[in-house]
Amino acid sequence: MSSTTSSRSRFDWSVTDPAHNPEFMRFSSRRSTVMGTKGMVACSQPLAASAGIEVLNQGGNAADAAVAVAAALNVTEPCNTGIGGDAFCLFYDAKAKKVRAFNGSGRAPKAMTLDRLREAGISGKEIPGNSLHSVTVPGAASAWVDTVEKLGSGKVSLSDVLAPAIRLAENGHPIHESTAYLWGRSEKLIKAASPNAEEMLLKGKAPKAGEIMRMPNLARTFRELATKGKEGFYKGRIAEEIVSLIKSQGGLMELGDLEAHFERGTEEVTPISYTYNHPAEAGDLEGKEGVTVYECPPNGQGLTALLALGILDELQDEGKVGDLARIPHNSAEYLHALIEALRIAFVDTRYFVADPDHSRDVVDALLSKDYLRERAKLFDPKKAAVDLVNGSPANTCDTVYFSVTDGEGNACSFINSNYAGFGTAAVPKGCGFTLQNRGAGFVLEEGHPNCVAPGKRPYHTIIPAMALRGDELFLSYGVMGGFMQPQGHVQVLLSMLHHGFSVQDALDAPRFCIGPGMQGPEGKQSDVSLELGIDPKVVEELRAMGHNVNLVDGWSRFQFGRGQMIQKVINPDGKLVWAAGSDLRADGQAVAQV
Repeated sequence: MSSTTSSRSRFDWSVTDPAHNPEFMRFSSRRSTVMGTKGMVACSQPLAASAGIEVLNQGGNAADAAVAVAAALNVTEPCNTGIGGDAFCLFYDAKAKKVRAFNGSGRAPKAMTLDRLREAGISGKEIPGNSLHSVTVPGAASAWVDTVEKLGSGKVSLSDVLAPAIRLAENGHPIHESTAYLWGRSEKLIKAASPNAEEMLLKGKAPKAGEIMRMPNLARTFRELATKGKEGFYKGRIAEEIVSLIKSQGGLMELGDLEAHFERGTEEVTPISYTYNHPAEAGDLEGKEGVTVYECPPNGQGLTALLALGILDELQDEGKVGDLARIPHNSAEYLHALIEALRIAFVDTRYFVADPDHSRDVVDALLSKDYLRERAKLFDPKKAAVDLVNGSPANTCDTVYFSVTDGEGNACSFINSNYAGFGTAAVPKGCGFTLQNRGAGFVLEEGHPNCVAPGKRPYHTIIPAMALRGDELFLSYGVMGGFMQPQGHVQVLLSMLHHGFSVQDALDAPRFCIGPGMQGPEGKQSDVSLELGIDPKVVEELRAMGHNVNLVDGWSRFQFGRGQMIQKVINPDGKLVWAAGSDLRADGQAVAQV
């Protein structure tokens, strides 16, 4: 690490210089870290990144630009996101040096009970994702409006923020490669989901790469939101079409459910955090300045990442694993420690994470020193654990994530999702978007913390993240994709902290993805997917330890998530520089404001 680099930035400027780093071009994406001194957008779609830059150039801040990106992604990647879904947001206020959090998730209809679902013929452990019973009230529209109103610069209006997306939807845009693949994979689902499938198709088919897709009905929806605010979505034409479609298939949602969300608005919540105490990097093995990772609280699963980091802290404190900075990156020893810590974390969070309005708050108990020490005892350095069950803390693919920063030092870590791809893929007539299936995240088991109930929010997979050193921003980042998200948060962060990776290197590195924390059949361990690029010897070593490993390549690499990262750096001259990376597993890029 350069001796002139700020100890707070922890950025190795020589990593970008081939003369000092012979492995400069080692990463498989052949992408360089993108740097700028003003605003920055890192997202999964180039046209959406341009929308964010446009709003920054008009005087908007990171929050304003984030909503512009969210709306543009609804147009360019409806296979992953949309106004018919939910959103979560973390915002770093550079003046106040404070992280704020918004929970933009919707609730189940007030008429929805476990008994009503059973009467409707839903007999399994969860609501099927193609059933309109799985539609919860879409929270994204409210989250977009509230983000601009409560966090924005005040220099741009909601109409200004939505203008690029409206233009894209109305004039048309070329479909990019990974979006074309995901859209094509869902063509049959779209056609079967509602009578209005044509609104999401091009001449009756999923659009192919390079074809121009126009979405005039979505443009109309955005205009109503822009001119009428939240009322334009949760009351009137759009709300009526949502309810009409759901009720036509036996669903329980009423106009009152949407109106209640309008009255309530997006909930500002207190972010949860954990300070990871082993942040030593390559070249700075004695460094002990903690890195505090921030997540949104339950009903989101961000707690999983914090719990895993806490367990890894305990394992290193107790010597059950060596200093992760001294263990080779993606070696069997390194991967085993991360896999097991995350598996233990998932076992707890998949049970305890639920709507805090309907269950007890377990965050402090799960992250307590005593409880982390107890859970770390489950770790065996030689073999994979089996038959894990949730502990008792009281007693001891398919989302878009993006990050935006601005010239004032603010950062917005934002995530928006339909849940599974197009969600239900059902299109309210004349609205141009699909309805989410987030209600499939409920558990249909009486007494379970996450059991469905009237007006309850389900377990949510989507989680934005931030990391601070002291009260200074270090990273605004996230890795989208179902239960991969907390796993991605841990992997990319530790690649930087322990092995000196740049943000782009951290995103490029091959990743693992475990099943969501449960043991497999007959006492066997759940599967661990490894991305092609991990050493074959490591694969065999992990199998010998009892991990059910499978190698994944091609389009299936979507399961490893699609991350975006922006790092705050103080350069050798004391100037602020944003360093950004964008995942090679998506169509996107990082773009700097000029």
